[in-house]
Amino acid sequence: MKEIAEQLFPLGVVVGTHGLRGDLKVRPLTPDSRSLLTAAQVFFRDKGGRLRSLEPARAVPQKGNVLLRLRGMETIEAAQTLVGNEVLMRYVDLPDLDDDEFYWYQLEGLKVVDRTRGELGVLAELLVTGAHDIYVVNGRFGEVMVPAVSPFVVDIDLESGQMTVDLPEGLVSETDEV
Repeated sequence: MKEIAEQLFPLGVVVGTHGLRGDLKVRPLTPDSRSLLTAAQVFFRDKGGRLRSLEPARAVPQKGNVLLRLRGMETIEAAQTLVGNEVLMRYVDLPDLDDDEFYWYQLEGLKVVDRTRGELGVLAELLVTGAHDIYVVNGRFGEVMVPAVSPFVVDIDLESGQMTVDLPEGLVSETDEV
């Protein structure tokens, strides 16, 4: 199972159970993620690092979480054994995205270049907010927060490993350089 562990994508955490039929309450790492709803196979990693592969029987969104029922685990007692486990799936099983959409694992570590200021640094973190996501870039201006919306994100080129942005005036200035 070790080779599989290196190919897994973290989706969320089992935060509890729901009902008597073994539904797990999974809190997705990315609030708008739909990957778990279409998964044919999911993996669970316990606190000791042990992996277990199971097949979903049902997955439905519910109040920001996903209710997940697994084949062979249709009782509350069976489901409770997975509470606290990390939920993962294989990268190759992730649903395809539209051309202008990306998974975070594809973006993390990209070099970020502003059209006027040049290289800003490396994309280090994604903050999910109610209005829109925010990319956190660490580099020569310290920590720069770039709104993840089309007026500011001009281009993402995964092959070259670069994101081009057009920062709004006043977000950083040349005197902010660290």
